[in-house]
Amino acid sequence: MIVRNDDHNTFQGVAFALSSVLPGVSYDRGMALANRIHSTGQAVVWSGLKETAELYWSQLEAFGLTMAPLEQ
Repeated sequence: MIVRNDDHNTFQGVAFALSSVLPGVSYDRGMALANRIHSTGQAVVWSGLKETAELYWSQLEAFGLTMAPLEQ
């Protein structure tokens, strides 16, 4: 699952969303991912089963994150 950089989310907001939705992602890890998203334009934040990815994708989208489409 890929989160893309955008102009409306803060580092703190991205870190909070990632740590709230993705198992094993702490706020500090979320901040590191937010920095990677900002500096490279996007980052893979999670990979796994399609059904689980769809759930996480919709939850992160609800936080307002800009997501790449899920691969089919």
